Amino acid sequence: MADEEKGGQPEHPTPLRRQGEGVPAHPEGQRPSVAGDVAALAGGLKTTLTEFFRPQVTLGYPEDKSPRSERYRGRHYLRRYDNGLERCIGCELCAAACPVGCILVIAAENSDENRVSPGERYAKTYEINMLRCIFCGYCEDACPVQAIVLGPEYELSDTSREKFIYTKEKLLEPLPPDVQARLDSKGSK
Repeated sequence: MADEEKGGQPEHPTPLRRQGEGVPAHPEGQRPSVAGDVAALAGGLKTTLTEFFRPQVTLGYPEDKSPRSERYRGRHYLRRYDNGLERCIGCELCAAACPVGCILVIAAENSDENRVSPGERYAKTYEINMLRCIFCGYCEDACPVQAIVLGPEYELSDTSREKFIYTKEKLLEPLPPDVQARLDSKGSK
């Protein structure tokens, strides 16, 4: 009755071995020996010395960067056509394909006075929350005009969470040099 009052635990737990049963004997042929221990130590030293004399593969990271494969998916870019127009037509397929919902696209209508893309619509707002992005590439696959691509850049650290919301201005590729020169000459007249 005293055992039941203490929570059902017996005063002394049952031992793993029965009384009179000794430590089991070593299996046949596997007796410990000094020669076996020395052989194991020599094998370990051989591995250590082999690795010690191999050439180093460590890179001096900030100066030397390891090459990325062609299919590596890093930072997002919004591409332009050669004439400077944006490729994005504001169809929002990239946002629909994103499994984590990190893309926001708000479309607007193109006008003849202010043509932004070749289609009827363009992306007025395009944002990607890079903290939520899993770099799966579904947005790139879903885009019918190959407007969004994932580039080779992988150094994406920053100092605050707000800086990881990439806006359209940060995502857009710069204008081609000839288009930029034409715009500069029109602006100086």
